[in-house]
Amino acid sequence: MVPVKVLSYNIRSMRDDTDALARVIRACAPDLVLIQEAPRFFRWRKKLARLASASGLVILTGGGTAAGPAILCNLRTTVERSEDVLLPLTPGEHRRGFATAVVRLGGARLGVLSCHLSLRKDERYDQAGMLLDRLAGMGVDHAVAGGDLNELPSGPAFTRIADSLQDCWATSPTGGEPTWIRTEPHRRIDAIFATKGIEVVGCGVPTDLPGITETDLRAATDHLPVLATLKIPAT
Repeated sequence: MVPVKVLSYNIRSMRDDTDALARVIRACAPDLVLIQEAPRFFRWRKKLARLASASGLVILTGGGTAAGPAILCNLRTTVERSEDVLLPLTPGEHRRGFATAVVRLGGARLGVLSCHLSLRKDERYDQAGMLLDRLAGMGVDHAVAGGDLNELPSGPAFTRIADSLQDCWATSPTGGEPTWIRTEPHRRIDAIFATKGIEVVGCGVPTDLPGITETDLRAATDHLPVLATLKIPAT
């Protein structure tokens, strides 16, 4: 089994304290970071590259070309392939997409997907199905998906994904649960999912790691990060 740390984080287009954001990411020491709301417009590649460098990572894929989702990785990660996928556009709504890749870490081969689902309930449900179809078509035995679902675990889109994949928080909760705490009630609307066969060692908001402070978590963005420690079967 190969240990892998995956972080999912909505960074609100880096409109907040980017130094605090980089400190949080760096303290988590992730192998993979599934970003939502990466910069998408003017000089977005330069902005995302600056965050990756400050976090000790590199850009794998995504950003403007995936309508917001992106994937960062460390140098331990070997990239087999990557693809940014734009989802069907509903008139009057924001364009949505997936950042996807197949990577190798140690002896493990892993499919990876970052997503940010719609604010509309019906569209979210359809996008959840597209997410599952995308993972199934990646040609891998093991995969992880993470992102901002804009929905509680009891919602239909969240449930549709969790019925097919492991909801890592529900499987092995570690750290904090709510990922949206700017308004009441505090809610878990961000999640990491893993295919069956992946061992979930722990998953949750990393509130007690060395180097992470409440001040930085509040200043970095309007979401809290989700960190999953996984063990992936070697291939």
